[in-house]
Formats: sequence, structure tokens, C-alpha cells
Amino acid sequence: MAIKETLQHYQQRVDQYLDTVILRESLEPRLQEAMRYALFNGGKRVRPVLVYMVNQMLGGQPDQADAPAAAIECVHSYSLVHDDLPAMDDDDLRRGKPTCHIAFDEATAILAGDALQCFAFEHLVADDSDPARNLALIRVLSKASGDSGMVLGQAFDLSHVGKQLTLEQLEAMHQHKTGALLNAAIDLGIIASGCNDADTFAKLRQYGNAIGLAFQVKDDILDIEGDTETIGKPQGSDQEQDKPTYPALLGMEGAKEKLNLLHREAVTALESFGDAAQPLKELADFIVHRDH
Repeated sequence: MAIKETLQHYQQRVDQYLDTVILRESLEPRLQEAMRYALFNGGKRVRPVLVYMVNQMLGGQPDQADAPAAAIECVHSYSLVHDDLPAMDDDDLRRGKPTCHIAFDEATAILAGDALQCFAFEHLVADDSDPARNLALIRVLSKASGDSGMVLGQAFDLSHVGKQLTLEQLEAMHQHKTGALLNAAIDLGIIASGCNDADTFAKLRQYGNAIGLAFQVKDDILDIEGDTETIGKPQGSDQEQDKPTYPALLGMEGAKEKLNLLHREAVTALESFGDAAQPLKELADFIVHRDH
């Protein structure tokens, strides 16, 4: 199956799953409307796709990965809703559509993000047949999401707007802000499959570290070379806000060289898995060569 077909297959699977578990009716339907708006807005679903791919590569069944895949997408979607708020990046567009606080209002967007975060962990342990597995899943996702993962990266980013960063600082920021959840997706896929081999965790985390940074380097390049219609947000928004980026630090050619190096590192980390890792190699190719 070609990578676009593989992505579409898993995107549809997690979307169908989320559609069945997110409530449509409640005391305050507007909250659920905003949650759905944040979830079903054309995202690439890279994180849940990683959960499914890793789980499958290690011999797991798709239904073992459904809840972890849905949970990590809920966390990612909540983070984007909050990231777009006026107090954060103050963005009006997300994936070519009005951001949640524009489509609804700021208070509703905050609450929808809060609810998505809580729902992720609630649903992650909906199946109570394996408490030890559930505890491992919670540990991975909570650590990657909080003040030692994604939130730490966001806080560092906001506090360093307009400030010069070293390459090491920039990489550390994105290893937390972007890479933490991508690595969590890999760990969730491993745990879902039932694998507990330390060497497998180590090699796949090397892959995750590489594609996590590659994802951000590519985003930084697209902010300059892409266009608003294609990338789904205002072109040049990072430059306008004077945010630290790889092209700002390394120059455009240097950023592209960095992207190619990370791509090679990702592919090399998968060598010992042989043909079984082909979908993950194709995902690395997709991240590096995407246009949005």
C-alpha cells in the first residue's frame, strides 16, 4: 500500500473511531461542537498513524491501537486549540479554516481544549481488562504532554520569541514541543502491540527523535516557501512574530541540509527491522517532502 493510501486508511480508521466515542448531545451541545470542530478539521493524523504503524509492524492488531491512537490525537488537537489562542500565537487560521476561538469564541475554545485533554485519558483506560497496560499508556502520554514534554516546549517557545537561540536550544525546544508526542505515539504503538523489548524501544525512539525534528524543520521551511492556501495558515507568520526557526538560525540552505540529515538518521534507525519497517520509512519520506 502506497504511503498516501496507508495514511488515508489509518486517518479514516481513527476518524471513524473518534466519531463514535465523542458525544453529540449533552447539557451544553456547543462544547461538543467545538470539540468536534477541533478534531475533524483536516489534520494529517501523523501521531495516530504512527501508533497504528508501529503496532502493526510489531504484530499487533488494529483494534489494540484504536484507543491510544484516538487519545494522542485528542491531546494534539487540544494543544493546537490552545496554541492558536490570542494569549499564545494568536492565529486566525488553522489548516485553512478559522481557528476554534474564531469559529466559536475564546472561552469555548479553552473549554473544548480542556475537555479534549481530559477525554484522551478517560478513553485511554476505557478498557479495564489490562490495568498494567493502561498504567503504561497513561505514563507515556501524560509525561509527553506535560511539563517535561509538549507543554514545556511551548512555554520555552513563547518565552524566547525575538531572542537568539543556539542550535542546541532550538532542537531541545522542538524535541519537547513536537518530538515528545511523536515519540509518545511510537511508545503507545509498542505498548499496544504487547512488545516489551528494550532494544525495540531504543531504535524506534531514535527514529522518532529524527522525524520529530524533521517535522519541525519542514514546518519552518514551509512557513517561508509555502503559501497560505496550501499550508493552511498565514504564510510567513513565524517570521512576522520573530519566532526562532531553523532557517533563521541556519539559513534556508542550512535548514534543508539539516532536514536531509534527519531523514537519513530516521531511515538508518529502522535498518534492523527489515521490510516490516517499510511503512515507517515511507512516512519519513512523506514528512520530509510534504507541501503542507
